[in-house]
Amino acid sequence: MSDHTFVELADLLEPGDLVVVNETRVRAARLIGIRGETGGTVELLILERSGDATWEALARPARRLRPGVVIYFDEFSAMIVGGPDEGKVTIELDAAHPERAIAETGTVPLPPYFTGDLDDPERYQTMFAAAPGSAAAPTAGLHFTPEVTGRLEARDIALASVDLHVSLDTFRPMAEGDIEDHRIHSEWCAVPDRTAAAVVTTRRKGGRVVAIGTTVVRTLESMADGTGGVCAGERRTDLFLRPGSEITVVDMLVTNFHLPGSTLLVLLAAFMGDRWRVTYDTALRRGYRFLSFGDAMLTARADT
Repeated sequence: MSDHTFVELADLLEPGDLVVVNETRVRAARLIGIRGETGGTVELLILERSGDATWEALARPARRLRPGVVIYFDEFSAMIVGGPDEGKVTIELDAAHPERAIAETGTVPLPPYFTGDLDDPERYQTMFAAAPGSAAAPTAGLHFTPEVTGRLEARDIALASVDLHVSLDTFRPMAEGDIEDHRIHSEWCAVPDRTAAAVVTTRRKGGRVVAIGTTVVRTLESMADGTGGVCAGERRTDLFLRPGSEITVVDMLVTNFHLPGSTLLVLLAAFMGDRWRVTYDTALRRGYRFLSFGDAMLTARADT
């Protein structure tokens, strides 16, 4: 194992490789409101849309948020219509333009271990962020700058994108018990035609597919065609990659260092095999930083 700064990424890859990023944008999904009948403060973290006017959200405190409870915000209100279920509720927004209301009222949700505020919320968006849809950032992409992408281009390393709306299981710890018993929540993902075509071209030329982050791995492997390529299109995925899972599309992975007990670390174990343990021991000894604003590692798939 060797140590590098992220700007050296292009030097660690080869001409003809394909780097795939997640272009999702973090929605201003953290809403602070007042519960109607008690006047108490309620925090909602909007996860995703579930109907024309209904949304899934994490609520805090959630215990007494039964159907019929109304939460008031500055310009609109939300009624609980489902839950609570492990802190998750279904809400119906009373707003003419729900997306606009969330964007204008909410704030970008930062990880709970982050203290303080960001002077510029755009620091929690990747340079690839397009349409909003996620409750958290695909943090491996935060390392990219125009200089990094320029070096990739100069080395004839192509860049492509997918879209996965980061939701509950990306940041919720797993319950204790057997990994095989864990059921992951589904998330929406999409692979554009041009990205599917780029994977085919990369395979034909002998290049490697390099996923930037675990969300890209989940997306590409959810749309795998069984021959090393991917199908274009969109779908919901509840794919839970764990040791023994078949991985056919992604050859290399750039990812931050994750917490024990997370589905992200289980995915890494599926990708790297037992090598992940000595890699993490080395990262700890060498002082690498973990979690969303931490450092990253570049690793090959165990069978490559």
